[in-house]
Amino acid sequence: MIHNLEYNSDRSKLIIPEYGRHIQKMIEQTVEVEDKEQRNKMAQAIIDVMGNLSPHLRDVPDFQEKLWDQLYMMSNYQLEVDSPFPKPTAEEIEAKPDPLAYPENNPKYRFYGNNIKRMIDEVSNWEDSPKKEGLILTIANHMKKSYLNWNKDAVEDKVIFDHLYELSNGKIDLNPKEEDLSSASDLVRNRSKHQNRGRRSKRHSRGRKRN
Repeated sequence: MIHNLEYNSDRSKLIIPEYGRHIQKMIEQTVEVEDKEQRNKMAQAIIDVMGNLSPHLRDVPDFQEKLWDQLYMMSNYQLEVDSPFPKPTAEEIEAKPDPLAYPENNPKYRFYGNNIKRMIDEVSNWEDSPKKEGLILTIANHMKKSYLNWNKDAVEDKVIFDHLYELSNGKIDLNPKEEDLSSASDLVRNRSKHQNRGRRSKRHSRGRKRN
């Protein structure tokens, strides 16, 4: 009995651990079968077992093709059978996707967020109108609120106007218009009200009994 014991350190590496050791052994045995017809039967039987392990995925598009790809992967691409799908290569399966580009719209003032920069770019191209002026003031007030979230100290409106001028590439300049933004205390108070309302709503939801 001692001679029949197997240790993980002596076993082959599990290529897809989710399927377990028995599935991989079945695939390794199938690779060694010389008769192609018998290999085809064994491969189809293994595919059926693999599919039964994930019944919730049966209706997913390309599920069968995915199973066959995994079968080839666990055979180290050595299995030669008549598959209903093209046999993949290691280069195709193991190819790494291209890295996603991180949106760096305004890296200098990240505390404003990319959405604010997009809004500034959009409104900068509008024709002059009361609607445009109102939206610009709304953006400026939101910038001030975001600034206070990042820096708890008070901030002068001119700082926000200067940042808005810079982020709009000089298209929006509120400095000459002598506009007044909401006071820091009002912005902080409104933020606190929303936070407290959210906390009360969560407490109420936790304390509510089901009928």
